[in-house]
Amino acid sequence: MALENIEKEFQVMNETITLLQADLSCSALDALIESFDNLLAGGKIQIEDGLPTEKTVAKLKELYQKIDLSKLSSEEKRALFQLTLLQAYKKEKIQANHQMTPDTIGFIIAYLIEKLVKDQKNKSLLDLTVGTGNLLLAVTSTLAKSGFENLKVYGIDNDDTMLSLASIAIQLVGEDVTLYHQDALAPLEVPKVDIVIGDLPIGYYPLDERVKSFKSAFDEGHSYVHHLLIEQALLNLNDGGWGIFTVPSQLFDVPEAKKLLGVIQAEGYLQGFLNLPEKLFINKKSQKALLLIQKKGSKSKQAKPILLGEFPLLKNRPEFLKFMGEIEAWQQANFK
Repeated sequence: MALENIEKEFQVMNETITLLQADLSCSALDALIESFDNLLAGGKIQIEDGLPTEKTVAKLKELYQKIDLSKLSSEEKRALFQLTLLQAYKKEKIQANHQMTPDTIGFIIAYLIEKLVKDQKNKSLLDLTVGTGNLLLAVTSTLAKSGFENLKVYGIDNDDTMLSLASIAIQLVGEDVTLYHQDALAPLEVPKVDIVIGDLPIGYYPLDERVKSFKSAFDEGHSYVHHLLIEQALLNLNDGGWGIFTVPSQLFDVPEAKKLLGVIQAEGYLQGFLNLPEKLFINKKSQKALLLIQKKGSKSKQAKPILLGEFPLLKNRPEFLKFMGEIEAWQQANFK
């Protein structure tokens, strides 16, 4: 997909966002959400307490008429949203846990799901920390092309802004996704699923009472939120189901990891731990990895050996293809 195909739409959307941000005195993200909501409503402008002004409304209507979403493919519409979101990010200080997950990670996760999930019909998938929806849509769009049929898809986030962004991205591409506005560490409203994914936030969870029943919770003080989310995922997977998450590459190098490892061993199997390329990150401490876990079940077993390694950079095509071949050989030996 050539970016020049959406250059005009990108420029127009940026102009509408700038107009709304100035007229409503709001953040760039809020203006982006407002503008895409208007676009998805067929160019009908939302007016509240007399804002935006008549002059701005007239200009916005003129601009929205220049965009014909029907002429764009799903991938082009998703790219349009990504580019405008990145532009909004430049105007604001966005915390690390709210950054958009790169498509490359989504494609790798989708590849792993394709290899590990045998029956690809009537499955269910949950993004436990859906954020902007970029990871979820990168995964589901790839799975749709690889033969997954009737996939039920869910997403959870407790942040209003993130959930609004995910909702817009989902509407743009016409995906059927059920979103839930809730804390992913509260009792989940989502039914148990076959696959859980997530670009897990890193840090401490502040509500100690809510997670005191979690086995990965610390005895004192705040617990690691990414440990708790991995446990929550295991508890909400169907027997034999898979969880694939981005986590710190040093996940098991901290003393508190002993509890997390105990949870994984009690509820499922640690099947793989694959570092993402170190050069993608500022330093070794910020490097992330993909954690592969499987819920125990009558048809699941511990893989031998556990899949370990580090992805080469995608631009190093020979090494990347060689590594993917090693993954496939491991899959054939353990999950054929």
